[in-house]
Amino acid sequence: MVMKIERDQRRFRQIVRGRIRKHLRKYVTHGEMIGRKGKDLVSIPLPKLDVPRFRFGDNGAGGVGQGDGEEGQPVGKGGDPQNGAGQAGGDPGDGHLVEVDVSLDELAEIMGEELELPRIEPKGQSTIVQEKAKYNSIRQTGPESLRHFKRTYLKALQRQIATGVYRPEDPLIIPYKEDKQYRSWTAVQRPEVNAAVIYLMDVSGSMTDEQKEIVRTTAFWIDAWLGRQYDGIEKRYIIHDAVGKEVDEHTFYHTRESGGTRISSAYKACQELIREQFPPTEWNLYCFQFSDGDNWGEDNEEAFGVLGEHLLPVVNLFCYGQVESPYGSGEFLGYLNGRFGDKYESLVLSEIEDRDAIYGSIKTFLGKGR
Repeated sequence: MVMKIERDQRRFRQIVRGRIRKHLRKYVTHGEMIGRKGKDLVSIPLPKLDVPRFRFGDNGAGGVGQGDGEEGQPVGKGGDPQNGAGQAGGDPGDGHLVEVDVSLDELAEIMGEELELPRIEPKGQSTIVQEKAKYNSIRQTGPESLRHFKRTYLKALQRQIATGVYRPEDPLIIPYKEDKQYRSWTAVQRPEVNAAVIYLMDVSGSMTDEQKEIVRTTAFWIDAWLGRQYDGIEKRYIIHDAVGKEVDEHTFYHTRESGGTRISSAYKACQELIREQFPPTEWNLYCFQFSDGDNWGEDNEEAFGVLGEHLLPVVNLFCYGQVESPYGSGEFLGYLNGRFGDKYESLVLSEIEDRDAIYGSIKTFLGKGR
């Protein structure tokens, strides 16, 4: 019985994965995957999953070739359909949605298979060796917080049986000092690959709520994929209008300013963040910038200087996504392409005209496997 249940569960997971793969573009485009997001799981809506079976109606309750009737007379139950007579239905409908919990790792795997994303190869000597405490032995001394209660109990029991003081009718076990056992550890060296993703976004008045929702959906999928490649990836957020600054995730997606736009201010904030917290020799760095392409014209050269000298040479990937806005100029993408072109392999450019373009942009951003 247990084996049959496990087999059915595996079959159900296969069906769910098939449904997700079939409708993946729709989920990515409209953000339905995000749903209720927990630490490790995402609830996604799926059409009702049902096992095919015969459904029997009321035998002998009317139909073609049954009973008396005249030509042109309505057939079946429910009154005259011409005048709407009849009773309201009381049966449940068949169009309900079922929410299924899917792990972020599984979600990222499905996306990687569908978009044919290559596995990320960490850059250079980015592996750091750190010592970790591994509790793998027992000793006679140690702090009470590390006392091994089960082993201490067994040691005291063995002593009482050996000395003949153990009474089964009154099994009182009192450990002596020499009975106490404590967990002990050894220092083991574990290689760790550190990675950080830094999001930059223009929050000036030309960026609307719709553009920010596109950014949020795109970032969700980027997080899912990078989180599968690295264990414990760090995330940072920078917003800017004429001034760039680091903020938390909620502020990043819900702030809207009315000032002008100086992209160089965001690049300088990113450069400072990397210098203080993420030394490039020890970290794999991913930067994702989103803007509507509007920038104060005289600021372009300053922005290009910071980007070309301090960011592009040290990051694994710098992705610029231009989100089309009715208010932005949309010129910065062309300026970036004209200035850098194919000079840096770490630079990836994508134009996100609307929600339908998110799917292709994710493949463009993550398709290099860097």
